[in-house]
Amino acid sequence: MALATAQFVVVLSTSIVNVALPAVSGGLGLSSGALSWVVNAYVLAFGALLLPGGRFADLFGRRRMFVAGTTVFALASLAAGLAPNAGALIAARAAQGVGAALLAPAALALVLLIFPPGAKPQGGGLTRGAALGVWGAVSGAGGAAGVILGGVLTEWYGWRAVFLVVVPIAVTSLGATLLLVPADRPTGGGLDLVGTIASTAGLTALVYALTAGQPLAAVAGLALLSAFADRQRRTTTPLVPPRLLRTGRVAAANLAMTLLGAVWVGLFYFLPLYQQQVLGYSALAAGLTQLPLALTVVVASTLAPRLPDRAGLGAALAALTLGLTLLALARTDGTFAVDLLGPSVLVGAGLGVAFVRLTTLATDGVPAADSGLAGGLVNTTRQTGGALGLALLTALAPTAGDHRTAFVTTALIALLTTAVALTTLTGSTDRTRRNPS
Repeated sequence: MALATAQFVVVLSTSIVNVALPAVSGGLGLSSGALSWVVNAYVLAFGALLLPGGRFADLFGRRRMFVAGTTVFALASLAAGLAPNAGALIAARAAQGVGAALLAPAALALVLLIFPPGAKPQGGGLTRGAALGVWGAVSGAGGAAGVILGGVLTEWYGWRAVFLVVVPIAVTSLGATLLLVPADRPTGGGLDLVGTIASTAGLTALVYALTAGQPLAAVAGLALLSAFADRQRRTTTPLVPPRLLRTGRVAAANLAMTLLGAVWVGLFYFLPLYQQQVLGYSALAAGLTQLPLALTVVVASTLAPRLPDRAGLGAALAALTLGLTLLALARTDGTFAVDLLGPSVLVGAGLGVAFVRLTTLATDGVPAADSGLAGGLVNTTRQTGGALGLALLTALAPTAGDHRTAFVTTALIALLTTAVALTTLTGSTDRTRRNPS
C-alpha cells in the first residue's frame, strides 16, 4: 500500500490543481499564459522524463530511485505551497514533475518485483493480478479525489493548501517504503543522456512556441526532436528503440494517445475556468460538480476490458467527441443539470474506455522484454500530448470567456483521434501478434 499511496499522490497532484487554478491566478496575479504553465510545467517534466526515470531505476536500484523521487516530489510540493510569485510556483511544479517521473516507474517496478508472475500469496497476501488491480483502482481514486479535495481545500484554506496537503502523504509513503520494502540490486543498462536532453529541450521549446507565439522556438523545437529521432536510430542505448515502433500497433496507438492526452489536459484545464469564471461557481461547487465526470472515468475504466476491441474504442471516442461538442454549446448562464451533467457523463465514459483500450493496444504484440518500455512510452505520449495540447488551446483561447473555442478545438482533436483509431487500430489482435514487425 505504501507504493500504491505514492501513485495516488502522483495522480492526485494532476487533478487537485485544476479546480484551484482561478484562485492561483488571482492570488499571484498570473496571466492566462503563465497560468497554463502551472499545469504544463508539471505535465511536461513528468512526461518528458518518464522513460529516463525508468532507466535510472534500472541503473541505480528501484527503491533508491523511489526514495529519491518521492523526496524531490515532497520538497517541490512544499515549495509550491510556499511560492511567493509565479516564477517560483512554476519552477516548483516542474520539480514536482521531475520527482513524479523518478518515483512512478520505480514504484511500479517494485510492485512487479514484490509480486512475481505466478507466485502464490503467502499469509493472505496479494497475487500480482490483485496487486495491479489495487494499483489501477488507486490511480482512478486519485483522479476522483483530486477534484473534490481541490474544491474543498481551495474554498476553506486557500489555493496553497492543494500543494501542501501532498507533503505529509508523500512523507508517509516514503517512510513506509523504507521500513517495509527491501532494497533491490540495480540491473544495469545504459542511459541515452544526449537523447534525454534533446527530447526534453525540444518538447519544452515547442510548448513555449505555442504559448508565447514564437516561431523561432518552434523551429528549434522541431530541430531538436528531429535530432532525437535520428539519435534513437544510431545509439546503442535508445530511449525509444525503433524496433518498438515497428511492433504491432505501437506507433498508431501512441499517436492516438498523444491526441487523447491533448483532449484530457485541455478539458480539465478549461472546465473549472468555465465553471468558476463564467458560471460563477465557487471552488467547492466546481469540485463537486466535476465528481460525476471523475466517477464515470473510474467506472468506464473498470468496464473497458469487457468491451469488444473495435466497438469499445470506436464508441468511446464517439461519446467523447459528442460530449465535448455539447460542452462547446454550453450557455454562459447555463446550469449543471442542463449544460454540464450529460456532457460530463459522455466525456467521462469516452475517456475512461479510450485510455484503457489505447494502453492495451500500445502494448499488444510487444515481446516480454520490451513490455515495460512499451508501457512507459504510452504514458509518456499521454503526458507530452497533454502539454502540447494545452499550449495550443491556451494560444487559441487565452481567457475563460473563450471556452467555446477551447471545447470546439478539443472536440475536433477527439474527432481526429477517432479517425486515427478507426483507420489504423481496427485490425485483429491475432493478426497483429503474428506480424510483430
